[in-house]
Amino acid sequence: MAASLVLALVVAVTVRAVLFRSSLAEFISERVEVVSPLNSWKRVVEGLSLLDLGVSPYSGNVFHETPLILYLFHFLIDYAEFVFMATDVITAVALYIAAEDFNKVVFRKQRIAFEFQKYAPDIITLVRTPKEMYHIPLKVALFYLLNPFTVLTCVAKSTCAIHNAIIAIFVLATVKGSAFISAVFLALATYQSLYPVALFAPALLYLAQKHYILVNLHSTTFLVLLLKYAVMFLGCLMVTICLSFFLLNSWSFIPSTYGFIDHPMFFMFVQLAIIAIFKSYPTVGDVALYMAFLPMWNHLYRFLRNIFVVTCMLISSSVLFPVLWHLWIYAGSANSNFYYAITLAFNVGQILLVSDYFYAYIRREYHLVEGLNLKSPDGKEAHVVLK
Repeated sequence: MAASLVLALVVAVTVRAVLFRSSLAEFISERVEVVSPLNSWKRVVEGLSLLDLGVSPYSGNVFHETPLILYLFHFLIDYAEFVFMATDVITAVALYIAAEDFNKVVFRKQRIAFEFQKYAPDIITLVRTPKEMYHIPLKVALFYLLNPFTVLTCVAKSTCAIHNAIIAIFVLATVKGSAFISAVFLALATYQSLYPVALFAPALLYLAQKHYILVNLHSTTFLVLLLKYAVMFLGCLMVTICLSFFLLNSWSFIPSTYGFIDHPMFFMFVQLAIIAIFKSYPTVGDVALYMAFLPMWNHLYRFLRNIFVVTCMLISSSVLFPVLWHLWIYAGSANSNFYYAITLAFNVGQILLVSDYFYAYIRREYHLVEGLNLKSPDGKEAHVVLK
């Protein structure tokens, strides 16, 4: 598997290097779908120029990046292309290792559930097997490395790639159970953009579960959180809900917090999607990050209802973005409403994607406990209707 990952990294870096040397690089760096005033490389260069002239980059309305990015590229401006390619490699490797460790946690939870007869006897087809999950880490890395959205973000030298790397390392540290490193990179991610503060709750949940799952493997206690930590985690969740509500205006955060307390990794995936959808200046790089997690939920495919419609919406919207922009800005045969409408369609597609996975996850968890062959009280076949 390591050889496959190295080969994927080589191919991904080669594709990026070729595009960096092509005439498309400048065109991509100007695309509004790929860069925004908050992460554009052009704004970074302007900020560095102002800094060299002794003028504060923040004195006007040109530079919006953090001082960390400003001083980072003050020393690495000549190696910018290498930095962005290395950033994508780091992100992919972090996601790969996180997916590997997550697989181990999944198997541990399944084993405990079977030992204590938590699952119904007829759900063998829903159980995740080592053969099924063996290739998931590589698929996660490929979904990030070879995603056109990721490639465009890297070639445009959008600092969104750096944001994604910070969040990926945060996820890795969380899955590994390192509370200190997780907190450091969550703070960095929040420093770069206020929105990742919403990942605070799923990180705490995963760190808590990482602790008591490992404890329960060597004891007779079944999935019981130590009482001395219960008040702390509950209080942190309440604070995070309030922060998310006021800072993100994300109404879906509150029910998701309560509905996925036992599934923090999926909760983290949902929160990354919500962050990407509700950002003030969203770009395709934000979308690429949470889409890299989709192979981790391949066991939900049988319960997805709208995947064909969602796929068509996302692909058609991605194709129409540059077309409608050209008609509006250059051809003059359209107006801003055309581009605004396709942006809404793209976001609706993302919302349908996340809600479909949301439904599929709940449906699978229900069948794991109640069984696949459901019967009504009178003995007839029953059907599940989730409202």
